[in-house]
Amino acid sequence: MNRHEIDAIRTLLTSKPRPSGWNERRKRIDEVGSIWLVADDVRLEPVDLGGAPGEWSIVPGSDASRVLMFFHGGGYCSGSVVSHRRMVTEAGRAARMRTLAVGYRLAPEHPYPAAHEDAMRAWRFLRGQGIAARRIAVGGDSAGGNLTIALINCLRAAGEEQPACAWLVSPWTDLTMSGSSLEAKAAVDPLIHKAYLEELASAYAPAPIGRKDPLISPLFADLRGFPPTLIQVGSAETLLDDATRFAAAAGAADVNVTLEIWPHMIHAWPMWNAKLTEGRQALAQAGEFMRRWV
Repeated sequence: MNRHEIDAIRTLLTSKPRPSGWNERRKRIDEVGSIWLVADDVRLEPVDLGGAPGEWSIVPGSDASRVLMFFHGGGYCSGSVVSHRRMVTEAGRAARMRTLAVGYRLAPEHPYPAAHEDAMRAWRFLRGQGIAARRIAVGGDSAGGNLTIALINCLRAAGEEQPACAWLVSPWTDLTMSGSSLEAKAAVDPLIHKAYLEELASAYAPAPIGRKDPLISPLFADLRGFPPTLIQVGSAETLLDDATRFAAAAGAADVNVTLEIWPHMIHAWPMWNAKLTEGRQALAQAGEFMRRWV
């Protein structure tokens, strides 16, 4: 690998201190996430997902009848369609399918279960467009990975059809923060640290909500019957244990799960695929996975 590329991304992410206010944090993630624009051949179209904003994207050669529905990360408190646009559109290119990015409501203004409600609205919208469940992949990074799992678990609990597969990048699966990598990887993770996660979790799931509730921390969910799942995580991130332990729980529940641990990669590294070879490679492998199942 070319360490110069990931080091340049680290420099970008640490060039300014983390803003203190929610609005400033949201501006910052939009800024660093969209520093490289989408490719010229991507067609974007805003859409109302029954009250939640969304955005379609498609590139030449994509199959419009197959869809990747994507939930952005940001700890349930920041992130947007804008911040993750490059990642989502290039994932659609790799998967050769249309994408639907979902702009769910954010905490602390809209704590749990607002994001879950918007995720289900987006799913209902998509199904209402005549897209069969078996033609849909659902994915997300960080908190978006959490929301992906929660949506699928809600569909399973209701006895409804599930998407064909799930794609989880650096998923935040344990809001009780019990993973040992939160401490072990603190010195090498430029983005995510335990105190910051505690702040996000308190904003998203304030007391008396129990953070061990499987809808809050899907690490503790019964995963039997969960669809085929790809988990991608970097070795240099504090949420490494959130990914590996979820993969182990899924495997123990007889889920077809693939875990990829990418050496030296940081939290949600495919966001910076424009200038990061491993970001493009991760999206290529995710696209291959989704094409296999959708």
